[in-house]
Parts: sequence; structure tokens; C-alpha cells
Amino acid sequence: MRPHHRTTPRTPRTPRLARILGSLLLVAAAGAFTVGAGPATPAPGPSPLGRVVPAPASVRPGGAPYRITRDTAIRVDGSREARRVGAYLAGVLRPSTGYRLPLTEHGTSGIRLRLAKGPYGAEGYRLDSGRDGVTLTASAPAGLFHGVQTLRQLLPAAVEKDTVQPGPWLVAGGTVTDRPRYAYRGAMLDVSRHFFTVAQVERYIDELALYKINELHLHLSDDQGWRIAVDSWPRLAAYGGSTEVGGGPGGHYTKAQYREIVRYAASRYLEVVPEIDMPGHTNAALASYAGLNCDGTAPPLYTGTDVGFSSLCVSKQVTYDFVDDVIRELAALTPGRYLHIGGDEAHSTSHADYVTFMDRVQPLVAKYGKKVIGWHQLTGAHPVPGAIAQYWGLDDTSADEKAQVAEAAQNGTGLILSPADRVYLDMKYTEDTPLGQDWAGLVEVKRSYDWNPGDYLPGAPSSAVRGVEAPLWSETLVTGADIDVMAFPRLPGVAELGWSPAATHDWDAYKVRLAAQAPRWDALGIGYYRSPQVPWPAA
Repeated sequence: MRPHHRTTPRTPRTPRLARILGSLLLVAAAGAFTVGAGPATPAPGPSPLGRVVPAPASVRPGGAPYRITRDTAIRVDGSREARRVGAYLAGVLRPSTGYRLPLTEHGTSGIRLRLAKGPYGAEGYRLDSGRDGVTLTASAPAGLFHGVQTLRQLLPAAVEKDTVQPGPWLVAGGTVTDRPRYAYRGAMLDVSRHFFTVAQVERYIDELALYKINELHLHLSDDQGWRIAVDSWPRLAAYGGSTEVGGGPGGHYTKAQYREIVRYAASRYLEVVPEIDMPGHTNAALASYAGLNCDGTAPPLYTGTDVGFSSLCVSKQVTYDFVDDVIRELAALTPGRYLHIGGDEAHSTSHADYVTFMDRVQPLVAKYGKKVIGWHQLTGAHPVPGAIAQYWGLDDTSADEKAQVAEAAQNGTGLILSPADRVYLDMKYTEDTPLGQDWAGLVEVKRSYDWNPGDYLPGAPSSAVRGVEAPLWSETLVTGADIDVMAFPRLPGVAELGWSPAATHDWDAYKVRLAAQAPRWDALGIGYYRSPQVPWPAA
């Protein structure tokens, strides 16, 4: 899962400063959209509803467009949640349009956000657009928020700029009815190999929100750094967090900073999934406390990229006291449902010790009110009821290993699919990509999109699949610009696999919709890789 060497990073072109809030672009196209249809013929005028990324469940274009003007208001119902989403939308639209766009609970024209009972589920929505206005309806606030992301795609890319633009601001007429295929649509950011600041993490959160991603998996500990303050074990962060790959200064989040990340993610309707990797990938902890080592001797801090050499001492009671304390404090900081306990590449732990460790640690997660997620090696132990295994194997992973995961899925263990040679965003696009690794192969844009989570793992029932996640490991990534160029343009495709109905899956149609994102990324200052597989607009 982790690379074994470091490639010298090169910072890609520096993005222009822009508001962190992001959006997607729709290109103009004529005609109706049907599920699974190919790209329509481009035409002038407002962007049609059928060119959204991720592809909506149902689209019925038609009727006159709505024009946002200086007289437009954002009308919300009396709920605090609708008002909060309305304020977010106003924050996107005001700088570029130059309009006041007041929030009001009165009137029916303009842009209306309403919470109401309906067949939308926890995250679905309906968007109705016509001459008199745009109405977004959802059963829950997350649905309204996702509907806002779709609304933004119906406006020109210039709407994302932070200075007044000329417009016009037209929203195509018609109806979108939408809800996700999978409940879990995640992205992981490794802050352990290289540390990223709160601001950098929040910027990535905004980019994830553009594509209706709803889970942020933070890899908070590894051999190279421990990134979260733990009051009962203070040297974990103070000493274990003092370095990173290549010997840089490292860093860690205070509890207040971690709470800020959680708060910000929640404001974009993302749930934070914290990971403490164990029993392997633990050198930062072992270096911080000698007693966690079987021989009582602390190793030096580590700044390389090898994997599999570290292990907590499974036979010591202090190990479980340590794990209990860490899980207790982290669970108290995390309102989300999940806590990730790692479990991969424990090559220095015997199989018997690994099973013993995982069998003792999983109940601690439940003790503090969370559900277990572990890398798919967890299925080699005894996954507890309700546990989820995150599969990171390759297309050519051994049949025996795949069968072990499939058997666990047949017995009730849920699956998150993150095949490394498909959706690891730190893999090089081509041999010439300056950043990233290639141990799982080269992963171009088509390869990251062109697979089906529902039938990917042989023998695993489709009902076991909870969703997908795109991990981004940071051995070679140092800056926010590095994050952008490796995530874009692959991240939107993973998001579409998680959100859109399987019937919409069509690379030839998708690559046209994807190409249309480029002007919006430019407006937002998001640097990206211009894959030759994608028909980008002329620069």
C-alpha cells in the first residue's frame, strides 16, 4: 500500500489565489440528457442540466432559463440549516456577480432552498429551474448542500472568481432529481509523511465538497510522524510529530485545531474519519515512548519511506493502555461514526500476534462509541460485527487474498473500495510525472474512472460495498499545489463512481464533462494535470 522509495517532488504551477470555495463547470450542450447517453452537441446559452459531475440520477431539461440579477434574493425556509446553506451559496455568488443576494424567508421567486419530506434520502435533492426562479428541495441539509454544488455547475466558470465578472448568470431550465449510489464517498489525506496545515486541509475539504464527497479520512500517524495531540501521552505529538519524510520540521494538530478541521468539514457536510495506524506504521510512537517497545529501547525518529519494519509490542499490557487512551481521546474529539485502526503492512508482527492485537483493539473502538474501519488485512483476524474493511489491493492481487476479503464480506463485513492501481491519487499518471510513486503502476485518468465498484472484488456481494475512497499518500507531496495536481483530474471520477447510478458510467461521455471542469479549476486556482486522454478546451 505504501511506496518504498521517495521521488524528488516538484511543485507544479502555483495556482492563482482564489476563494477556497469551489465548484464545477457545465459546458453548453443542446438536447435532452438520458442516463448512459453520450455527449450532446455543444450549443450557446446556459449550460444544460445533463452535464454535471458527478452525473445526476435523473435529468429533464426544458423550459426557459432563470437569470440571476441584482434583484435576485436567496429565499430559505425557517430552518437554521437551510439558512446556513443559503449563506454558503450567497458567499459563492456575491463576489463574482456583485449582487447583494439577500437571505430572506419571504417570497417565492429567486433562488429558493427548502427542506421538505420527499423521496430524497439523507443526501438527495431536487432542483427545479425556470423563468421565475430556481428551487432546491431536500429532506435533509446535506441534500440542499449537494444541490447547491449542482446549481453552481449550471453557472459560468467565472462565478467562482473573487472579483466582479460581467455575467450573464443564466441557469438552464429543467429538473434534476438526484441521490447517491453509495453512502460512503471518501477521500484520504496523509498528513503523517508530510504535515499539512489546517488551512491546507480546509482547502482540500472545499475541493472535495465540489464533487459531493462526504468522508474525509485523515491518516494521523505513521512511522514518520504523529500528528494529533494526546494529553495522556504528550510526547507522541511533541516528539513523535517533530519530523517528516526527508527530515523536515513536521508538526501536529492541537486538539483545538483538530476540532476546527472537524467543524469546517461538517460545514461542508463531510464527516472526518481519523486513522491511527497500528500495530505497524508506529515508529513515531515507538520513538516517543521506550516502554511501547518489546525491548524497552526507543528507536530513533524515522524520515525515510520504507514500510513494514515497526510494530507495537503485542505481549505488553502497556500497549493496550496506550491504545485505549489514544482511542478514548480521539473519539471524544470526533463526532463522526468511524475510527480507522489501520492494520496494514504489519510485516514485523507475526500473524498470531496480529490476530491477538486486532481482537483486543476492535472492542476498544466500540467502547468509545465508534465503528471500526481497518485496511483489508483486518479480514485476516476476526472483524467485529459492523466493521468495515478498506480494500487497497490491485487488479493482480492474489486470488487467495481477494477470497479472504470476499469471505469476510459474505459474512457481514462491509467494504470500502480503494484499489491502489485505480484510485490511489499519489500514483504517477505517466512515467514522466514529476510527483508521486509507481509501485502500484501508472494510473491515468481513464484507468481511475473505468471500473465498477459493484462487481470489482470477485465473490464479494455488491450489498457489502459501502462505497469508495480515493487515498492520497504524501511521501512526495509537500505543498497544497502538490495535492491539487495529483488529485485533479482523477478525484472527480472517483466521486462519480461513488455518487452516480451505474447506468451513467461511460468514459467517452464522462471525459467530455470532465474537460469542461478546467475553466472552473482555473477560476479557483486549482492546478491540475492536463491528461492527453481528456479533450481539454484550448488553453
